[in-house]
Amino acid sequence: MNIITSIAELEAIYGEKSEASVIKVSARLTPGYRRMIEASPLVALATCGPEGLDCSPRGDAGQAIAIRDDTTLILPDRRGNNRIDSLRNIVRDDRVGLLFLIPGSDSTLRVNGRARISVDPDLLQAHAMEGKPPRSVIVIAIGEVYFQCARALMRARLWDPEYWPGAEAVPSPGSLMQEIKRDFDSRTYDREWPERAKNSMW
Repeated sequence: MNIITSIAELEAIYGEKSEASVIKVSARLTPGYRRMIEASPLVALATCGPEGLDCSPRGDAGQAIAIRDDTTLILPDRRGNNRIDSLRNIVRDDRVGLLFLIPGSDSTLRVNGRARISVDPDLLQAHAMEGKPPRSVIVIAIGEVYFQCARALMRARLWDPEYWPGAEAVPSPGSLMQEIKRDFDSRTYDREWPERAKNSMW
């Protein structure tokens, strides 16, 4: 399979970094990078721990992550499935990566940094949604921030409805679980899920 096993082999194939790929990196938010975060309602959070890697989507109304200052971000941990895989990882290894998506834009933003989990009452209340505070917030110290080349989203045509798969192409949550646990009641789960999600959003 011609597997690459050294950095030297990689560099021989790909060559030098472009000037733009280097100068776009900042240790703090620039005004433009701040605007990109403010425009992003969805971010993927990547963490690592003894069991391996984890990447989970985090979304919020209008803006997924709050900006505390030019080097600090606040990510409320909203209601979910209580697996807490990301939080478990952060407690043991504070390195995190973030990928921000902006509806309609092929540009994305990446942040690498260090995270801590806070349950400070004032901080939780400051990030309440519809009167419901998160059970914790993730405080992220920015190590580096930069915009990502737009080619991936351009190739995917992510925002073009003409290329979206039909609803029938995407399996339902219930059917996915039934493939693993044959006696799982997928119909009841799928029927009740929209209302349950609506009533437990925050």
